[in-house]
Amino acid sequence: MSTERPGDAPGGDNLGWTLGVLLRAYQSTVVTVIGDLPHGPRGYQTLAAVVGGEHPTQLALAAHLGIDRTVLTYLLDDLVGAGLVERRLNPADRRQRRIVATAEGERTFRELERRVRDAEDGLLGALDAAERDTFRKLLWRVACDVRDIDPVSDPCDVAEEMLSDGR
Repeated sequence: MSTERPGDAPGGDNLGWTLGVLLRAYQSTVVTVIGDLPHGPRGYQTLAAVVGGEHPTQLALAAHLGIDRTVLTYLLDDLVGAGLVERRLNPADRRQRRIVATAEGERTFRELERRVRDAEDGLLGALDAAERDTFRKLLWRVACDVRDIDPVSDPCDVAEEMLSDGR
C-alpha cells in the first residue's frame, strides 16, 4: 500500500486518475466475485434493478440503466435463459412485458449482492465502515446528479471507454 496522499504527488487531486484507478480495481474485483452471471457487472446491475422492482417494463429498465433497448433485449434474453428473470404480460397494457425476477433470480441476486458488498468493502479497505458508507452516499448523489444532466450516456459505455483508455 502506498503512503502517498493525494496532495503529496503532482496531480494528486486529479479526479479522473482517481476514478480510473478505482474503476479498474472495481471492475476486476467484481468480475471475479460475480462469476459466470450472464453479462458480468452489467448483468448484475440489471438483475439488481429487476429484483428492486422499481422499473417493471423493459423500456423503464433500459432508461434506468442507461442501456440501449436493443442491447437490453439480448441481455434479458440471456438472463431469461439462465432462469433468473421472466418476461410477463403486463395486465394493464398487453403491449408491454413486465420484467420480473424468478425465485432463482432473487436467490442468486442476494448471494451476489453479499459477495459484491464484501468485495467492495475490501476494495475500500483504506476507509473505516462509516467512511465507506459516506463515500457510497456521496458517489450515489453525484452519479444521480450527473445522470440527470446527461441521461443519454450509457454508464457502462463510459466505464468501458475509461477502462480501454488505460490499456
